[in-house]
Amino acid sequence: MTKVKLTKVNSNSKCRVLSFEGGPNMQTKLENLGIRIGNEITVVNSSFIGGPITVLAGNTKVAIGRKMAERIIVEVRK
Repeated sequence: MTKVKLTKVNSNSKCRVLSFEGGPNMQTKLENLGIRIGNEITVVNSSFIGGPITVLAGNTKVAIGRKMAERIIVEVRK
């Protein structure tokens, strides 16, 4: 199992959310967007020049700012 920050995951990769490195407000915001600990998400688009990261959580595409994505720890699926 490889733990990495969401910002390090390549586009079109599936991963499982392991934890959040933020307070309860951040966790609540992510959960409201459909990103929950234990859920599988797919990185749709990851820009390496500082833009947002787009993920597919269930059937919903969500854009996450880079600073918030930096605080989401995931396990990349092979």
